[in-house]
Amino acid sequence: MSATAGQAQSERSLAERLGLKAGQVVQEIGYDDDVDEELRDSVEAVTGNELVDEDYDDVVDIVLLWWREDDGDLFEGLTDAMVPLTSGGDIWLLTPKAGREGHVEPSDIGEAANTAGLSQSRSLSAGKEWSGTRLAAPKVKGK
Repeated sequence: MSATAGQAQSERSLAERLGLKAGQVVQEIGYDDDVDEELRDSVEAVTGNELVDEDYDDVVDIVLLWWREDDGDLFEGLTDAMVPLTSGGDIWLLTPKAGREGHVEPSDIGEAANTAGLSQSRSLSAGKEWSGTRLAAPKVKGK
C-alpha cells in the first residue's frame, strides 16, 4: 500500500468515526485558519461532497460547528446551527482540546446543549487539536 493510499484510508476513518456516510450534505460553520484540515478533507472524501458554508440555503444532514471560547454565546450558536438540519440530523460541535487556546469547558457545552434542547450522544478526538461532541435534536414524530 502506498503512503498516499494509507493516508486516504486513515482520513476516511476519521470522518467515519463521526458517523458520516456517502451522499450526506455537511455544512461547516465557524471556519477559520485554525480548523483541522485533515478532518475537513476526510469529511469530503467519505461523503463525496464538498462542505457547504454558512450561506447554504437548503437542508443539511450534518453541521460541523467549529467553536472557540471567545466565539460568543454557545446557546445562540447551537440554535442557529439547528435551523438548516433535516429531521434526524446531528451537530458535531468541534472545540479545542483541553489546554489549547479557545478550549470550551464540557460543563458549558452540556448547559448550552441542554438549554437548546439537544442531547449529547458521544464525544471523541476529532483531530490533533480538536474534540468533537455529537449533539442530537429530539426526534420529530410523524403526523
